[in-house]
Amino acid sequence: MSKLLEATGVVAGYGDGPAILNGADLSVHPGKVHCIIGPNGAGKSTLLKAIVGMLKVREGDVRYKGESLKGLRPDQILRKGICFVPQERALFPKMTVRENLRMGGYSITDDSYLNNRIGEIEEQFPILKERHSQHAGTLSGGQQQILSMARTMILKPEIVMLDEPSLGLAPKIVREVFEVMQIMAKEGITIILVEQNALMGLKYSDWGVVLDLGRSLFDGPAQEILEDPRIQELYLGGRKDKP
Repeated sequence: MSKLLEATGVVAGYGDGPAILNGADLSVHPGKVHCIIGPNGAGKSTLLKAIVGMLKVREGDVRYKGESLKGLRPDQILRKGICFVPQERALFPKMTVRENLRMGGYSITDDSYLNNRIGEIEEQFPILKERHSQHAGTLSGGQQQILSMARTMILKPEIVMLDEPSLGLAPKIVREVFEVMQIMAKEGITIILVEQNALMGLKYSDWGVVLDLGRSLFDGPAQEILEDPRIQELYLGGRKDKP
């Protein structure tokens, strides 16, 4: 299977502190949903931040379409087609839903094209069309997450990285968020997902990666990971409940 993005032997941490990643690897296949699971402190979010340039890669490399991303700024990586949705969602709370969507296309200079893209996104996500004039900060947590994810689609990125999209959401809303992820995948977007709810994350993914102590321990088809008794015991609560 061809690789769209590949991280090899990545060592990274925060500032001058100790390394959180100690040689992590990740292979990303085009058009697939990849779920990274592992215990708290394993380095899952750190790996996403290293890929997108928010953290310096001290050792190892990250290559996108064969080209190294090492040393590039986050805005330079974004222009290459890799978007990152952090845990805190990073919306503009005092701006409307539509204004937030417009900010997602800040680099688009053709207003007509940008307006068309916003219209297309609003058709795909009716709740955003319905709330287009509402301030983003007054939306529910689930609606804010949907807006954060939908905003990345304005630029038609090749890869979207989602850091804990279900964090703090009620179970019903979590399913809605994962359904948004499926819409993104149907649009041809390759997704890298970090998810503490490992069962749910793997259920909605094609490929799974187990990260622990800053290293990649296992990767393979998500269904195989769900059915592996060792991984069930160590990382999935010892049983394969339906989410």
